[in-house]
Amino acid sequence: MEKLMVVFLGKLILLYFIAIIIIRLMGKATFAQLTAHDLAGIFFVITLATGPIVTDNVTHTITGLVFVGLVHFGFSRLMLFNGLNRIFVGKPTIVIKHGKLVRENLKRSRFTLTELLSEVREKGYPNISLIDYAIIEPSGGISIVPQQDNAPVTPAQLDIETSYQGMPIAVVIEGRIQHRNLKLINKDEQWLKEALADAGYPDRNRIFYAAVRDDDYSLMVDTGAGNY
Repeated sequence: MEKLMVVFLGKLILLYFIAIIIIRLMGKATFAQLTAHDLAGIFFVITLATGPIVTDNVTHTITGLVFVGLVHFGFSRLMLFNGLNRIFVGKPTIVIKHGKLVRENLKRSRFTLTELLSEVREKGYPNISLIDYAIIEPSGGISIVPQQDNAPVTPAQLDIETSYQGMPIAVVIEGRIQHRNLKLINKDEQWLKEALADAGYPDRNRIFYAAVRDDDYSLMVDTGAGNY
C-alpha cells in the first residue's frame, strides 16, 4: 500500500513539472491573448497531464490534492531564487526599443506582429514610434514606457488646443501588403510600391512593418532590426 502511494505521489510531481514546462514552451502570447488554439492547447495539456493520475481511491485523491497544494506552495517559494525564476517563470523581453521593433525578441516570445500591434493599440499607443520601450512581461502582459516628450499629459491640463494627428494604418506586416487597409485610406498597391520606393524600400520583403497616417498619408517603415 505504501509503495503504491509513493509511486502515485511520484507520478503526481513528475506530471506537475512536465505540465509547467510544456505550458512555458507555448510562449508568453498564450497568457496574453487566449485565442481558440491557445485555450485548446492548454486544455489538452492539462487533460493529458491529469489523465494518468485519475483514481477511484478516495484516500489517493485527497492525498494527491494535499500533496499538489504543498508542491505548488514549495515551488512558489523556490521561485524567489533568481535562477529558478528565470527558468520556470521567464524574464521580461523588450520588443520595442526607442520607437523601433526588435524582431528577434518578438519571435522568441512567440508574439506575432499583429498581436503586438493590437496590444499596444489597446493601451492607447497606435503609433509605435512614440513608445520608448514596450516590454513583454513573464506573465504575458505588455508594459509600455512612452517617450518622455509623449508621456500621458492631457492637453486640457496644459490649456493647449489640439489638432487631429491621424491614425497609423498598417499597410505592410511581415512583408505582406494589407490590401484591406489600403482600401480604408483610398490607396492601392501601386501607390504603396511607389511610396516605399521613394522612402528607400523598393523590396517590401525587407519590411517588417509599415504604416500610413490616414490624414496626410505620411509613411513609417520599420525593418524589425531594432535600429534607430
